[in-house]
Amino acid sequence: MSKHIVIIGLGLIGGSMARALRGFEDFDIIGVDVSQPTMRYALENEIVDEAEEDPVKALARGDLVFLCLHPQGIIDFMAEHRDHFKEGAMVTDVCGIKGSILEGAKVLPPTVSFVGGHPMAGTEFSGIQNSLVNMFHGAHYILVPNEQSHPDHLELMERVAEYVGCTDVVMTTAKEHDTIIAYTSQMMHIIAVSVCDDESLFHCQGFEGDSFRGCTRVAALDVPLWTQLFTLNADALGDALEKLESNIRLYRETIQSGDRETLIRKLTFSAARKRRMNRLEKATGAVGRDAQG
Repeated sequence: MSKHIVIIGLGLIGGSMARALRGFEDFDIIGVDVSQPTMRYALENEIVDEAEEDPVKALARGDLVFLCLHPQGIIDFMAEHRDHFKEGAMVTDVCGIKGSILEGAKVLPPTVSFVGGHPMAGTEFSGIQNSLVNMFHGAHYILVPNEQSHPDHLELMERVAEYVGCTDVVMTTAKEHDTIIAYTSQMMHIIAVSVCDDESLFHCQGFEGDSFRGCTRVAALDVPLWTQLFTLNADALGDALEKLESNIRLYRETIQSGDRETLIRKLTFSAARKRRMNRLEKATGAVGRDAQG
């Protein structure tokens, strides 16, 4: 008898996870979403084996449950459905914030196992129509276990990561995850939207280079999602932005003072660090796509 993967939320990441997990071991895939057009699309395109609009019915059959909602939605869902998960189920999420999620997971009964998860992949688009079977190829899969995590389920998640095409699995803590993601992802989105706030944006149309397009690409973001990601990680993101403000101020002061020697020294230092990062990235082979929460 087959086991069941239940995916709660068939958006960009939930839909991509469903596509990527087709044929995984002996699991069938049940998709749950509040949108009837989304569930119809998932069935018609064979992204899921079944579509179920009642999460209670789906959770009763779910051996492996992926929570693919917005952060606050995941927290609220666990609180509302804490008694509806199948005994022995493995529950995980795909969210780009971990401290709040793991705190929310404390409501789950001891009969289920929880492992915080974050596949480092995404695009600036949303919706199941933009989901990709290869979304996770070459990406890191970050796992944040705690006392609610059963060792067998950690091994299961490692097999999941390998099956969907991730380069590796990175184990970390919720605090370390949120601190790093504030710097590598959330701060980059703040930079992008800040550039787009400039009154010169449309006046410069036609003069954009690849660097401008690359910098601002993620500014066309999912506003409700990123509002939650920013606010639920306010402390770590605030610290990262303070450091960024200091670095930008130093560059501005150096440029305005006409101190070419200091500017050359600073640019040489920064460029060398980026080239080193490129070498490390090439050595690991893990690049992925920009994570979307």
